[in-house]
Amino acid sequence: MDRRSKIILGIFGLVLLGIIITEVVRPKPINWRASYTSTDKIPFGCYVLFNELQNLFPNNTVKSTTKSPYEVLTERPSGKKSNYIFINDGVDFDEEETNELLDYVSEGNDVFIASTYFGYYLSDTLNIGIDSNYGVAEDSMEVTLTNRKFKSKKFYYSRGVNMTRFNSVDTANTTALGYLRFGWADDQELDFGILADPERYKEIVQKPNFIKTKFGKGNFYLSTTPQAYTNYYLLGDNQAYAAHTLSYLKNGEVYWDNYEKSGRVVIDSPLRFVLNQASLKWAYYLTMVGLLIFVIFRAKREQRIIPVITPLENSSIEFARTVGSLYFQHKDYSNLIAKKLNYFLEYIRSNFYIDTTVINEKTARDLAAKSGKSLTETKELIDWISHLKNKTVHTEQDMITLNKKITSFKQ
Repeated sequence: MDRRSKIILGIFGLVLLGIIITEVVRPKPINWRASYTSTDKIPFGCYVLFNELQNLFPNNTVKSTTKSPYEVLTERPSGKKSNYIFINDGVDFDEEETNELLDYVSEGNDVFIASTYFGYYLSDTLNIGIDSNYGVAEDSMEVTLTNRKFKSKKFYYSRGVNMTRFNSVDTANTTALGYLRFGWADDQELDFGILADPERYKEIVQKPNFIKTKFGKGNFYLSTTPQAYTNYYLLGDNQAYAAHTLSYLKNGEVYWDNYEKSGRVVIDSPLRFVLNQASLKWAYYLTMVGLLIFVIFRAKREQRIIPVITPLENSSIEFARTVGSLYFQHKDYSNLIAKKLNYFLEYIRSNFYIDTTVINEKTARDLAAKSGKSLTETKELIDWISHLKNKTVHTEQDMITLNKKITSFKQ
C-alpha cells in the first residue's frame, strides 16, 4: 500500500471515529411520548406520582398491577375497602371490565380515572359526555378546584394538553369538583389575569374537567386532564393539584393500574406465554444457549471432503430411441403393436392386479372400477386391443390409434 492510500484510509478512520464519538456524547433528545407508566421517567410518564402515592396514603398498601381490571377485581379479597387508580391518555374498558368496575364501586370502593376518553360502556352507564379541542398549536388552560380549601389556587397547563372537558353529566348523581378555563386573545397572547376583560378576549370557555359520580355506595372520580399527573407537571409548580384531587379517595388500599397504558410494553412474539412465565422463560433461554454451544463445538468438519462422483449417464432413453427407429425403418407395425400390447397388459397386471389371460367385457368392467376411468372409455380401449389381437396385418394408423388410447387411459 502506497503512502497516499494510507493517508486516505487514516483520514477516513478519523472521520468515522469522530462520528462515533459525537453520537456517543451527544445528549439524547427528550422523549415527549405519552407513556403514563409507573417506571417511565420521561416527561409524560408517571414515575414521580407512583413513588409519591405511599406518602399520600401513608397507612395503606399501594399495589401496581399489570393485569386487566377484570382479573384484578375478580381475584381481590372481598369486604376490604380500596381505591383503583387509572391514568392514561385514553381508557377503553370492555363490557366485562366495566361490569366488574361498577360492582366494585357499588360495594363502597372508589375508582379514580384521569383520561381524555372513558370508553363507550362506562360513559354510557354513567351518562357522561366529553368534548375536546385538537389543534396543531399548543394552547394554555387554567384549572381550578371547587373545594373551598383549594378554591384560591389556580393551576396552568400548556404543553401536551388538548382542552378535554365534560359537556354532559348525570346531574342527579354527579358533582363538579374542578373546572378548566381557556380562551383566545385578539393578539393571540393568553393572560389569565385579565380573563374578565371583554375587549381583550373573543371567547372564554369554562367547563368541568374533574367530577365525582356516585354509584351505589362508592364513587367514580373522573378527570379529563391526565397530563396533570405526569412527571413534567409534578416536578413543576402543579404538584399540589394532583395531591388535592387524589385526596378525595377514601383511606384504604390502592391499586395502581399499569395495564391500561399507552406506554405499556407488549410482547408481540408468538412465544409471549413462554416469556411471561419465569420458569418457562429460563428453560427457553437455556435451551437456546445449549443449542448455540452445541453448534459452535460441532461446527468443525469431522471427515475429509467427499469427492464428487459423476453419476453414470442414463442411456435407457437413447436405447429406446434406437430400437424405435429400427422398428420404424422396417415398418413392422404388427411387431410394434404386439410389444406395445404386452407392455400395457403387464402394466394392468402390475398396477390393478387383473388377469389378462382372457380379454373380455369382464376385464373392461374390472379395469374401469379399479382405475377410476369411465366404463365407456375403458371398454373402447379393451375392444380395440381385442380387435388388434385378432388382426394378422396391421397398419401405421392402427399403431397411432392404439398409442393415443393407451396414453389417454394412463393420464
